[in-house]
Amino acid sequence: MKVKVVCRKLYDYVRYDLKEIAFPSSLPDPPHIKKRRKLTWAERFQVLKEASRLYGASWVRNIGPELRPNDYKKTEEDEDKPNEASGLKKEKEPSTLEDLAVAARGGMETLKPVLQRVYMTRASAYKDALKSFIEGYQEGIHQIMEKKLSQSQKESDKSNNST
Repeated sequence: MKVKVVCRKLYDYVRYDLKEIAFPSSLPDPPHIKKRRKLTWAERFQVLKEASRLYGASWVRNIGPELRPNDYKKTEEDEDKPNEASGLKKEKEPSTLEDLAVAARGGMETLKPVLQRVYMTRASAYKDALKSFIEGYQEGIHQIMEKKLSQSQKESDKSNNST
């Protein structure tokens, strides 16, 4: 009889408690949240198909309007309005994040130079900022020293004039 009870408690522990310890359930939703209905199998398949299409399209280097339609709407508006100064259309350079994403797909060999360029860019920005801070700090010190010297000279002139 005792072995049966121990086995049942052990089974319950593994089935309920251990599962909760390993994979804790989240807190329940607040009462004002309305639950969404479950998707049908056809809707799930449609979502999976669209997600796989977008995922496959993201592997090409030149990301087209099907992935970022909002960005392409902006560039089309910019193309309609040519630059007044030069009359030429500006070509947008890829951002650092886009460069990193493309390089990460290529593996470690392509990622290393991109990361080196990012680190060197940041290092030069920090170096320039520190240099300008030091220059400003030194100018401030020179201004204060000049004020003190001019005040001390005025005081010494007053003391020399009074004697």
